[in-house]
Amino acid sequence: MSTSAPFRADIVGSFLRPPGLAAARRRHASGELTDAELGAVEDAEIVDLVARQRAAGLEVASDGEFRRSWWHFDFFGMLGGVDIVELDHGIQFQGVQTKPRGIEITAPIRFDDAHPFLAHYRSLAAITEGTGLLPKFTIPAPTVLDFRLEPGHIDAAVYDGREAIVDDLVTAYRDALDAFYAAGARYLQFDDTAWAYLCSEAELEKARARGIDTDGIAERYADLLNRILDGKPADLTVTTHVCRGNFRSTWISSGGYEPVAEQLLGNTAYDGYFLEYDSERAGGFEPLRFLPEGDKRVVLGLVTTKTGELESADDIGRRIDEAASFAPLDQLALSPQCGFASTEEGNELTEDQQWAKVRAVVDIAASVWS
Repeated sequence: MSTSAPFRADIVGSFLRPPGLAAARRRHASGELTDAELGAVEDAEIVDLVARQRAAGLEVASDGEFRRSWWHFDFFGMLGGVDIVELDHGIQFQGVQTKPRGIEITAPIRFDDAHPFLAHYRSLAAITEGTGLLPKFTIPAPTVLDFRLEPGHIDAAVYDGREAIVDDLVTAYRDALDAFYAAGARYLQFDDTAWAYLCSEAELEKARARGIDTDGIAERYADLLNRILDGKPADLTVTTHVCRGNFRSTWISSGGYEPVAEQLLGNTAYDGYFLEYDSERAGGFEPLRFLPEGDKRVVLGLVTTKTGELESADDIGRRIDEAASFAPLDQLALSPQCGFASTEEGNELTEDQQWAKVRAVVDIAASVWS
């Protein structure tokens, strides 16, 4: 269907943690397993996961984020100068809160070759070698770090306020791209909740309460990302997934993409955009008109990961046709709406339901773009 990323049938990244892996992580947390013993379990489970992705008909494979507890905090907490700290509250989803964790800046922000995610990528690359699958690796977007910072969580002796971190954040992410590329990565994804929050007046109000100037914030975020992506190798595909919140099948933000579409689709240097379109909270497809003609691709997240009920292939096909009235069909693709487990707790569906949805994505994409 396609020979380059993002593929006509693609995935966001995370998968439900198998029972054996979940048990091993609990035993590791209680001190019953060593780091090496946990790593061996993770390796075995990722080998099986890659095989299942191939069997489902995908051309791409992730490690399911099996080595992570969180989609974002694990990466941020392993950056130089960034600590993950306990707060008096978690992130508020609809009817449920996450564990009370937050970001604190305690020293100059940096990325170096000791970051464990580089080893995680190399492991995935070794596991996918010879399978014909392109390894895909996900990291949180830098905009998430900025948007999630709470008042008082930047050491004033290091940075004079929120704006002062930007140059070092850009350098850290440019160094990360260079390091992943040197390790062999050719398909990376920046997972990003910030753009979805910019579509929600309720989330913008919360941001203002945290001291964020929301006037012109989409333009500032586009500039931040373009500074990072400027000069990246031509054969390195970098996409983004715009997430509206994904924790135990719940969500955070509502609102169509119209407020940010021109900046996000038209003015950032991403190669592709994974956009959630599984519910009315995402609005219509009209914002896709801002996608420039060319090689950029929007991956339509029409198959939800929040419930196990399998969508109708005919309904998905009709929605793809509707989207194609605003952007060229050749610049569209299909994926699940989000990962199946943005945190290790996972969403409320079974593994069988998860794989049925992945196979449906592959089958529907084949029928549309064959």
